[in-house]
Amino acid sequence: MEEEKYMQRCIQLAQNGHNNVPPNPMVGAVIVCDNKTIGEGYHIKFGGPHAEVNAINSIKDRSLLKRSTLYVSLEPCSHYGKTPPCADLIIQKEIPKIVIGCQDPFREVAGRGIKKLRDAGRDVIVGFMEKECKELIKQFTTFHLLKRPYITLKWAESSDGYIDIEREKGSPIILSTELTSMLVHKRRAESNAIMVGTRTAQLDNPALTVRNWYGNHPTRVVIDRRLTLPLSLHLFDNSIKTLVFTEEQYAKTIDEKIEYITLDFKADIIPQILTALHNRRIQSLFVEGGTILLQSFINNSLWDEVFIEENPIKLGSGVKSPQINDKNKDFIEKHFGRVIHHYINKNEK
Repeated sequence: MEEEKYMQRCIQLAQNGHNNVPPNPMVGAVIVCDNKTIGEGYHIKFGGPHAEVNAINSIKDRSLLKRSTLYVSLEPCSHYGKTPPCADLIIQKEIPKIVIGCQDPFREVAGRGIKKLRDAGRDVIVGFMEKECKELIKQFTTFHLLKRPYITLKWAESSDGYIDIEREKGSPIILSTELTSMLVHKRRAESNAIMVGTRTAQLDNPALTVRNWYGNHPTRVVIDRRLTLPLSLHLFDNSIKTLVFTEEQYAKTIDEKIEYITLDFKADIIPQILTALHNRRIQSLFVEGGTILLQSFINNSLWDEVFIEENPIKLGSGVKSPQINDKNKDFIEKHFGRVIHHYINKNEK
């Protein structure tokens, strides 16, 4: 089907903006005239021109717009934000037909762009390849509708269900390969923030950076209830924005990149953390902590995806891996000779 080809191209284009457009959604646009693509564009970076604008600007002969069809993965905006409304530009350029993948969940748009286009006499089709287009903006949708970041949990475990040996010091058991570690860094680059607990920070001294992939370093998040973590850890090297959740009321700021946030540890802290992250416009969270932290997210059903790498070795004993409800869909993936279990939280969908 010819129309599917154009919308699939919109989705492909949109993904180019994955690391640079949040907190805005990824969007792609294609303009077709006489069954030929005459313009393409995507939202390149936050604050920059939207996909529709870039697609229109890519066309040399603008007179063709009056008999063209615009394909766009997300409803064109109708409000003034960092850029003017795309719906107004589409009307101004007299584009007669617009095919939209899905409606914008953002309350400032949410159908208003579609209405504006239809009120201007445009032929508007909505919901074309809707499932695929909604998948493209799942982080944006979760952030705006559930008022929390999109949460991805990750760990590697032995074939008998352990993530590490029991230890009070020393190096952790490495259960990932160099190649599967690269995939982890890719997911880090695609996340706004990355989180570990106190014990992981203390024992492993992780840098939580993107070293084996291209992209921005995520904001680092750590729980340090009583501020016992030494400032010599990589987390406090002042190179990356770091959020420290504590019960202390007056934690001393050691650098502008280190922010202390006070929680009520007598109550469940996970919802408090997610609210604080949402208030700071962090749209996606990647959790790499130990079993206690990961299980806390699972028990609260506050997660969206889980990736579990299975190492064929047996440890026999050690730190048990988190347990996930088997009612959630388990997709078996294979990467670089390793089995990776990919779960999607059906309770949140």
